[in-house]
Formats: sequence, structure tokens, C-alpha cells
Amino acid sequence: MAETVAVTEDVAPQVRPLTAKNYLAYAAGDAAGNVCFTMAGMFLILYYTNVIGIAGGVIGTMFLALRFIDSVSDLVMGRIIDMKKPGKLGKFRPIILWFFGPLLIMNWLMYAAALIFPNQSTAFHTVYMYVTYFLMGSVFYTIVNIAYGAMAPSLTQVPTERGKLASFRMYGAAAMILALSWLIAPQIDRFEGDAQGLQNALALTVGLISVVAALLYLFMVWGTREQVYRDPEPVSVKESFGALLLNRPLQILSLGSVGFLTGMTVLSTLGSYVALYGQRSGTYIAVNATAQTAALFVVAPLVPVMVRTIGKKMGFILVGFAMYVGAAILIFSPLETLPWLGSVAFFVMGIGVYGTNTLMWALEADCVEYGEWKIGKRTEGTTYAVFSFMRKMGQALGGFIGGWALVWAGFVAEDVAAGAPVSAEVAGNIVLWAVVFVAGATLFGQIVMWFYPLTEARFQEIVAEIQTRRTERLQRQTDR
Repeated sequence: MAETVAVTEDVAPQVRPLTAKNYLAYAAGDAAGNVCFTMAGMFLILYYTNVIGIAGGVIGTMFLALRFIDSVSDLVMGRIIDMKKPGKLGKFRPIILWFFGPLLIMNWLMYAAALIFPNQSTAFHTVYMYVTYFLMGSVFYTIVNIAYGAMAPSLTQVPTERGKLASFRMYGAAAMILALSWLIAPQIDRFEGDAQGLQNALALTVGLISVVAALLYLFMVWGTREQVYRDPEPVSVKESFGALLLNRPLQILSLGSVGFLTGMTVLSTLGSYVALYGQRSGTYIAVNATAQTAALFVVAPLVPVMVRTIGKKMGFILVGFAMYVGAAILIFSPLETLPWLGSVAFFVMGIGVYGTNTLMWALEADCVEYGEWKIGKRTEGTTYAVFSFMRKMGQALGGFIGGWALVWAGFVAEDVAAGAPVSAEVAGNIVLWAVVFVAGATLFGQIVMWFYPLTEARFQEIVAEIQTRRTERLQRQTDR
């Protein structure tokens, strides 16, 4: 009997309910990651157009090319994680500990181009932009973020706890978005037309916030615990990609996420320009971000309710309709005279952004169990990597479209970096392109997600069957 207990505890430790510390620690990980992700989404293109003078189309093309490479590196990293055996800190947390430092250093370097290399040509700074963005995004962010995201299914299998984990992840992201917005937006406003002043301010701010991010990563590693049973043997390449070929829920979720992430990224990319030139004040970057984040606190508590009542799939589709309402408010509002209506639009769209994103992460975790049910092995790394690959395809398309939308709107980066004003016509065109692509991408995502096949009841049946298989396997090991 003693032998049975020893084997059970060694191979399948008792799964404990998640605590407040666990939720907050997991949220801290996404807050830290958004020092890189949110900065790139909201401010990188503005930095390189308004400080360095690189055309929006050039930056948009970089987003498309390097985020595609980034997404491929996700698959490689997912495979590496699946091959890795757990250590004392588990399977995922050691990777985060090793690489969050280089990630934060490289993120700072992206916003120090004119500080480290002043008086260089636009061509030189374009190469610098490509190199630093590649190392930050395709190498170090991929390593850290794939490990962070793939860890979620190992923390719990309880659907409501997964819903809460996803909500807390959004809380962490929202907190950092607010912090960055209110730290950086006033500087953009203050140094409008002063490229060198904005360069110095951004370098200092990103440096300080990176120190905070490092502390958040350490708290995340200390405050989480990987506890869901997995086979101690590494997953083979055949098993990893076999699970993907059979995982129809993951395939549909990934494709649907491309639509939503394309729209979200267009909104994030053009949001600063909408505030600065449509609402005529850089302060509205922070006001709009605050309004959008406030929507999280409206929709996040509803996520567990939606999971229990209508399910993740229908909740995902329904909250997406908020994007249309917000887009309509934005396009039909006289932003020059009533700029606060733009903030109302961002609040309404925030319901769609945070609602779909929260449910997206909860759905991805369910796809891990579906894959395990199909092949008998957990492939958290590869499953998350494929999902991240498709999300980054959406981000790549959104960044590409956002960059070129500036060109189509008539925005000339070299003139703006030299201090030239932006006309009302150009500002209106930027708003128009933002609305068109946000609405179109959202519609695509909703149509795809209508075909998502995994219901909450079916998921519970799959988890029960997996548990039965594990019990039988453990019993056979004990009998031997």
C-alpha cells in the first residue's frame, strides 16, 4: 500500500485549487510581457515615424515580414518545450528565468536608436529597427512568451479556474497598458515636433519600466505551481504534430483568432494617431487606453458567467459585436469638437477586445486536453505555439495594414518628424481606415468561430475520459 501512495504522488501529484497568489502571479507574467508587446503595438510605429522619420509603409512591411518569422520561431520553441523534461521549478518557469533579462534589454534598445546612433541616415536606422525588432520579438519574446502561455494548462483543468486565469491575465495586461499609456502619452504630447526630446524621454521611461517588468517576472515564477499530470517521457515530433492534425478545435480557434487579432492590431497601431491627430491631443492616447481598459472590468467578471451559461464559443462571438458599435461611434463622431466621443468608442470596442481575448486564452487551454484525448500525450508547448503562430499572423497583418493605412491616409513621416502639422483630412482618413479594417476583421473572426465544435459538455466528457485513462495507467504501473 505504501508503494502505491509513493508512485501516485510522484507521478500524479494532488491538484490543488488555485489561490489568489497564483492568479496574481500569473497576471504579473502578462503585465511584464506587455512592456514589450504593448510598447511594440502602441508606440513602436509612432517612435519610428515621428522620431526617426521612417515611412509607415516601411514599418508595416517590417511587421509583416518579421512577425511571420516570429510566428515560425513560435513553432520551433513549442517543440523545444515539449521535448524538455520538468525540473525542480517545473517545465516552463526555468525558461522564463533564463531569458526575461535579454528580452527586456533588447526591448529597451529598440527605443534608443537616435540616442545610441545619433545623426545616422534613415537607411541605417531602418536596418537597426529590423535587427532589434527581430531579436526582441522573434527570439527572446518568443522564448519567454511561449513558455508563459504554454504553462497555463499545467496550472489547472477546472473550466471556471481557467476562465479566471484568463481574466487575470487580461487584468495584468490592462494594468501595464494603463501604466505605459499614462507614462508615455504625456511625453508624446509634450514633445510633439521635438524628435530629440521624445527620444530622450522614451529611452528613460522604457528603461525604468523594464526594471519593474523584471520584478514582475520574478513574482510570477515564485507564485505559480505546475501541477497537472503529464507523462514524464518527452513528446515525440510525430506525436506533437499528429495531435495538431487531429485537433480541429485548435485549427478553427487559430483561424478565428487571425481575424480578431488583425482588427485589434490595426486599432492598436492607429490608436495613437487617432488620438494625436483626430482628437487633437496626445493625452487622449492615455484617456482612450483608460476607457478601453475600463471595459475589461465590465466584461472580465462576466466571462465565468458566460462559460457556465452560453459557453466560451457563443460568448466569444457575441462580445465581438461590441467592435461594430464602437467603430460606428468613432467614424460618425466629430472628434475635433467632441473628442471625448472617441474615448467612448474605445470603451465600447474594449468590451470586444478584452472579451474575445479572455475567452481566446480559455479556449486554447481546452484544446490541450482535446489533443491529449486524441493521442494520449499532452503537447502544451506545440499547441500553444501553433495558436501563437496564428495570432501573430493576425498581428503581422494588422501591423502591415496599419502601417500602410498611414500611407493611404496621406501621412508623410519625414515631414512630421521635421515638425510639419497633420491636416484634418489626413486625420479623418486615418480614422476611416481604422474603422474599415477593424469591422471587416471582426466579421471574419466571428464567421470562422461559428464552426468551433468543442462544447462545454463535450469538454467535461473528454477530461473525465483522460482522468480514467491516467488512473488505469497508474494502476498498471503499481501492479508491476
